[in-house]
Amino acid sequence: MDLKTTCLIVPLAPLAGAIIAGLFGRRIGRAGAHSITIIGVLVALVGSLLVANQVLMHGQSLNEVLYTWSMLGDVPLQIGFQIDPLTVLMMIVVTFVSLMVHIYTIGYMHDDPGYQRFFAYISLFTFSMLMLVMSNNFLQLFFGWEAVGLVSYLLIGFWYTRPTAIFANMKAFLVNRVGDFGFLLGIGLVLAHFGTLDYAQVFAKAPELKGETIELFTGTPWLMISVTCICLFIGAMGKSAQVPLHVWLPDSMEGPTPISALIHAATMVTAGIFMVARMSPLFELSDAARSFILVIGGTTAFFMALVATIQYDIKRVVAYSTLSQLGYMTVALGASAYGAGIFHLMTHAFFKAVLFLGAGSVIVALHHEQDMRQMGGLRRYMPITWITVLIAAISSAGIPGFAGFFSKDLIIEAVHGADLAGAGYAYACVLACTIVTAFYTFRMVFMAFHGEPRMDAHTREHLHESPWVITLPLVLLAIPAVVAGYLVGPIVFGDFFGGAIHYSPDHPVIHELAEEFHGAGAMMLEGLHGAPFWLSALGIAIAAYLYLFNPALAGRLRHWFRWPVRILENKYGFDDFNQTVFAGGALKTGSGLWKIGDVGIIDGALVNGTARLVGWAAGWMRGIQTGLIYHYAFAMIAGAFVLLTVWIWMVRG
Repeated sequence: MDLKTTCLIVPLAPLAGAIIAGLFGRRIGRAGAHSITIIGVLVALVGSLLVANQVLMHGQSLNEVLYTWSMLGDVPLQIGFQIDPLTVLMMIVVTFVSLMVHIYTIGYMHDDPGYQRFFAYISLFTFSMLMLVMSNNFLQLFFGWEAVGLVSYLLIGFWYTRPTAIFANMKAFLVNRVGDFGFLLGIGLVLAHFGTLDYAQVFAKAPELKGETIELFTGTPWLMISVTCICLFIGAMGKSAQVPLHVWLPDSMEGPTPISALIHAATMVTAGIFMVARMSPLFELSDAARSFILVIGGTTAFFMALVATIQYDIKRVVAYSTLSQLGYMTVALGASAYGAGIFHLMTHAFFKAVLFLGAGSVIVALHHEQDMRQMGGLRRYMPITWITVLIAAISSAGIPGFAGFFSKDLIIEAVHGADLAGAGYAYACVLACTIVTAFYTFRMVFMAFHGEPRMDAHTREHLHESPWVITLPLVLLAIPAVVAGYLVGPIVFGDFFGGAIHYSPDHPVIHELAEEFHGAGAMMLEGLHGAPFWLSALGIAIAAYLYLFNPALAGRLRHWFRWPVRILENKYGFDDFNQTVFAGGALKTGSGLWKIGDVGIIDGALVNGTARLVGWAAGWMRGIQTGLIYHYAFAMIAGAFVLLTVWIWMVRG
């Protein structure tokens, strides 16, 4: 089978499964729905591995238009694939994590009445993400971009009878529209100045337009490349949940846990990271855009990690962890360490999927209890869930030997070596974030799995390990959460990406780190002496002391520092500000326009005003219709007199 045919099968197999499960779910039943969608995603994974073999082992590549959808003047709007090592890595991560989530869903959603619908949605989600990462032009990229947004809206609000779920999916939809508006402006600038939407043509022409300026405000020239890159990154801020467009992601926990893992581990939230890496030939031309990315990423990494430290909802702890880790990836992009950012995307996909699915396993065992204050001691009852979550937590904390260590350590070093405005601030943020990450991650582990059980007696009597359809994905994902980091040499420092990622000679951060890299083992030994490791160890030690040995102190600290805690509980006021200014402002504006336009002008003046005018005229006419003949005779004489007077005046005039 040739490369093109295999690439066609990869996205179409999940799409076929989604269509069959969605349209014929009642006929094929629950078993049929999960079977057909799992087969579709399994075919996509096998196809992705075959494509990887052809691309990585045999040096093949593909950049081909499948068909021309329409014409925009002289610009063709096309559907096509660009298959290179960056695409291949994303395809494998997306399909593997999606397959694990599909299997896990059998156990998690087995009693849900929307079982078939859920499988149709997650399979459609997989298709949308694959179309995004395999695209070779901005049109198809935008299609996949919007498709994952639409399906995430459906999945976050899957339990549509819950008002909180409806609020959360609407919030996600609207916040992403803000980012997508910027993204669309960026694509519009590309089309206007490059005259094409094809990646290869845009990247080839970019150096020629490096000095071109545009005036956003009269008399103030801006570099066109910088404006374009910032607009594109605003789209990434929405999809990849960067401050201040991060507010939708924690609320998306209202959706079922499997989709939380799928959205937050390997698919939607990483779309922005992938997009910036794909657009590296453009971003390498703009120091201003990359400085902006550094500051946004550093802010997101540190300040969202702080919010995770005071959460009691186990899924929200992991959600804020995702925000923080996305900040790490974003910082890497700003430091021109695109390979390190994509590598962290991969390692994060594995350990974060385990954390989410492990949280879901706990929630199922506790009859959908998510408050960690009602947990404790679960390692005795759920050993497989405990050990896999512990592995993921160690990886997330960046402990040497686990996958998260290699990618996080690289990012911290890359930012430290970056020579850009904002790099010092970003470095301080990601370095300080290491202790916070270790603290909140192990706080969750200790509160949920260690100590004395705090659930009620009835729940404790029925506690047991989750079924194999839940624990098998946990085990299979925990393995790469440990070993994936050992690929750091070939992926980040080797020629793995080839020309898929562009590094400017003026930004030699990765090349400098490559000179200091002497293998994964040496990197681990060196990491044991580095500040990130000791800060992580300190964070784990603090969590252990507060939640294993002296839990009363944790409560007292929360009381003593109640003002900072209140700020974190209010999430820095972002939600209140959005509700008051944007949502409240929109409601007041709409209410005012309704009162003036609808009530005042349309109903008051046009509809009711016309009725009142007709009523007044009819009332006046009724007044002169007396039924007395001498009144009518008098009116006739008066009318004749008026007509005669007017006629004489006109003749004399």
